[in-house]
Amino acid sequence: MLVEDAMTSFDAPHPAAVWAEAISLDPLQVDCVTTIMLTILDNQCEMGLEEQIALMAIYGVMKHRDGIVLEKAVHQAIERAQLYNDQRITDEIHELRLYAERAIPRQIMRYFKRFLQESLYGF
Repeated sequence: MLVEDAMTSFDAPHPAAVWAEAISLDPLQVDCVTTIMLTILDNQCEMGLEEQIALMAIYGVMKHRDGIVLEKAVHQAIERAQLYNDQRITDEIHELRLYAERAIPRQIMRYFKRFLQESLYGF
């Protein structure tokens, strides 16, 4: 029975994903999550590995929600980047990250990152 209990714990969603399911983010905040995901995929993220894993879990929940700045094509590019390691896709992710960082005001992104840190403290 202990082995079965241990196995089910591996199937449990990341606590950050549970948090993301329960929270209501506005469309611009969804774009912020997507932008951070682009930053992770572009190897420009300054977060630690545990924070990156938490953000990827949040993105997994949020990717189906509508943003205001970033289109569905961005999510399709992220999906391709997660499946394939190809220079063309890497270049596309880089360009999308730069676009997202220009499109979302820095002050909003800073506020959102602070909100994430406070909300996810301890995950």
